[in-house]
Amino acid sequence: MAVKNIIFDLGGVVITLNKPEAIRRFKNLGLTDAEERLDAYTQQGIFGEVEKGAISAEEFRAKLSEMVHREVSHEDCAYAWQGYCGELPERNLATLRKLRKQGYRLILLSNTNPFMMEWGGSERFDGKGHSLYHYFDAVYLSYQMRMLKPDPQFFREVLVSENILPADTLFLDDGPRNVAVASQLGIWTYCPENGADWTEKIYDFL
Repeated sequence: MAVKNIIFDLGGVVITLNKPEAIRRFKNLGLTDAEERLDAYTQQGIFGEVEKGAISAEEFRAKLSEMVHREVSHEDCAYAWQGYCGELPERNLATLRKLRKQGYRLILLSNTNPFMMEWGGSERFDGKGHSLYHYFDAVYLSYQMRMLKPDPQFFREVLVSENILPADTLFLDDGPRNVAVASQLGIWTYCPENGADWTEKIYDFL
């Protein structure tokens, strides 16, 4: 095993997911069945559609307004979605910096949406003026790729685009289904629980 490339999930690995807070914020907007509609790994309905790029952020806002029977703003939607953003441990960022110095190619592969990326893609991400793009060599986002994990094609597209081999690649994701699909494609996998400290354990796979 000679891993050269490491693919990271965002929510649950780089950042801790806070699903209860996201549910609370969407409920405050009037979405009474938020628990049923929000999933940690693969969203349903308009939530899945915006993450798959099937609808735009504006279309999501309009459809959510219809669902809650009142007009919600873009800012309302962003605030609710960003409830998912729990902690961003400094140890994770330090390890990403260290891995790059050690010569590994770091790739982000995330099921996400424009509202989340208004934070992740901004200098607010790490609180030090850097976006998540600062920490990765390449970033693949579901709503831009128009695919959601665990679709095997999503992984294949990344392998082809990066011109990398599955056998040279490690994938970290807190979603068991995502990890299972990557493993079937010959990618090495590690499935830490949401928010777990993977910064030492990762070296067991390298």
